[in-house]
Amino acid sequence: MMRFRSMQDGVGAPPSPRARGEGRDDLVVGAARRQPTVRGRIRMRLVLPGPLTFASARRMHDAVHAALSPRAGRGDAHPAWRHVLRTGGLVALTTALSACVVGPDYARPSVETPLAFKQGGAREDSVAFVASRKNWRPGLPNDAAERGDWWRVFKDPALDRLIRLVDVDNQSLRQSVANYRQARAIVESAQAALYPTVIGAPSITRSRTLGSERTSVSIQGQASWELDLFGRIRRTIETEAALAQADAATLALTRLTIQAEVANNYLSLRYADSLVRVLNANVENFKRTVAITENQYNAGVAARSDVITAQTQVQTTQASAIAATLTRAQFENAIATLVGRPPSELSLPVAPLALVPPAVPVGIPAALLERRPDVAQAERTVQAQSEQIGVAVAALYPTVTLSASGGISGLTSNGLLSAANQVWAVSAAGSEVLFDGGARSAAITAARAAYDAAVANYRQTVLAAFADVENGLVGVRILARQQVAQDEAVTLARRAVEITLNEYRAGTQNFTTVVTAQALQLNNEVAALQVRLARFTTAVGLIRALGGGWDARALPSDAELKGPRLPIDLSPAVHPDE
Repeated sequence: MMRFRSMQDGVGAPPSPRARGEGRDDLVVGAARRQPTVRGRIRMRLVLPGPLTFASARRMHDAVHAALSPRAGRGDAHPAWRHVLRTGGLVALTTALSACVVGPDYARPSVETPLAFKQGGAREDSVAFVASRKNWRPGLPNDAAERGDWWRVFKDPALDRLIRLVDVDNQSLRQSVANYRQARAIVESAQAALYPTVIGAPSITRSRTLGSERTSVSIQGQASWELDLFGRIRRTIETEAALAQADAATLALTRLTIQAEVANNYLSLRYADSLVRVLNANVENFKRTVAITENQYNAGVAARSDVITAQTQVQTTQASAIAATLTRAQFENAIATLVGRPPSELSLPVAPLALVPPAVPVGIPAALLERRPDVAQAERTVQAQSEQIGVAVAALYPTVTLSASGGISGLTSNGLLSAANQVWAVSAAGSEVLFDGGARSAAITAARAAYDAAVANYRQTVLAAFADVENGLVGVRILARQQVAQDEAVTLARRAVEITLNEYRAGTQNFTTVVTAQALQLNNEVAALQVRLARFTTAVGLIRALGGGWDARALPSDAELKGPRLPIDLSPAVHPDE
């Protein structure tokens, strides 16, 4: 039921048609009846008993005029009431004309979704998945709750502080926010086309001619309104709203990408800290080896070359440790840039990389369509292209514009408000392209092609999302196995160094074997550290592939973007406080 505000800015509450004994065929229910006064305001409304069509609106318009005619017993109706009701009938007729929307209605394209991931992953209804959620906090579509704080699974306060700074000062994120604000403003601009454009042009002129002074005043206004008969404007609004939602998804994707980059750089920095610690520990071991070779040389059981080789090992490993500090500084500067701070203002204390990355619950593939911002962005783009087909189809139909102007214009000596100074004009104009050489048909073809391309891009994005998750799952599984084997290799290499050193002291082994064993130990320790870093970065990549706790329900709704589409009173007929 649609209720149009009257000129008295009130909405009444008439009794139902059944209470008045009126049938369902009565097209105008209380259209010309005075309503009870509520708080001193006269209330009137037009009630539409069923779906509004062109024919029913035309009949309603005729019924309004019949109700106001003297033959209907209402010849004493106030002229203002007749003007209001006739205007209401015209608005209802215009609404009926505007009810047609050409072009296809949007439906989300189908996507082939597997029942489970090839590389595993617990189902969301499994006991393992529920248990794993103890350390997993996905962002829920709840304004009162934090969203997407996925980095907390690493249980690192320093990482938590750094990632939260992304929302404060990261310039790329601010750019995405500005793009989204611009998209919302474009939606509002598109909505403005639904309403009339009203222009006021007051002027006053003082002149003197032949000794006579005259004052001429003009207070006029103009209004024009393009009727959205076939939905071109509404399709445009839907297009811009979908694009605004796509920009919101792009904003979420940018935020998630920057957060993951901060996490990866932070983990790489911690890897550099751990690498420096490993290299320095080996430097101390190599210094002890230098002392052993010097003792063996002084005892005459070792050559001078053994001492020099041991000293070379120390210097080489020290150089590697110095290079690792340079890498650490570069990662620290990269983190400062991502959080929007000058590198000179960010200094992170040295800390080692954790031993084991957190477990990441996966869920089912179908949920991925709602958890990935890039998938949501691609899907919103599909709807925008679908609505553009309707815009192109609407160009095949005529356009109708209503115009009106009126006001006061003339000499003040005649009386500013005199009938002679009152001017007005009302006009209606229509236009239709009779021949354009096939330009509009080509535009429709182009719009359909753009829609097909958007659908293909959407499906490809979904496939890439599935592949990202599969890569993350296989990486988590295989790297865990590799870590076990690599740690065992480190244990064996350390044991080999211990044995060869003892044999060297006893004079039963040459120093080349010792050097080889020590180099093998260092290489295995560095490799184990690299595998550990790979496990952490793979966990970050898997979380990112799963959307980082984001959900498509976090996108702004149509109601939030578009609001009321027509100047219609949607409030109750009688307010509770009345």
